[in-house]
Amino acid sequence: MKRTRKSEVPEVVKQLGIKIKDIIESNQLKQREVAHDAEMDVENLRKYIKGSQEMKISTLFKIAQALQVHPSELIKNL
Repeated sequence: MKRTRKSEVPEVVKQLGIKIKDIIESNQLKQREVAHDAEMDVENLRKYIKGSQEMKISTLFKIAQALQVHPSELIKNL
């Protein structure tokens, strides 16, 4: 049975996912490698990229480190 959200995912979460995806693609990385480097499951990373799941600030920092960018680059201009 599929769960339903109590509230809609904020647009900024979706935009953050798009930015992460763009960085992964522009650096020709694989999602599973980024997930491994960020010490997370690749399915969770995919949920963040699709914008279907919000992340903790600690997760944002792990993803930024795996992408070798400063965390502020991920949230800049959102």
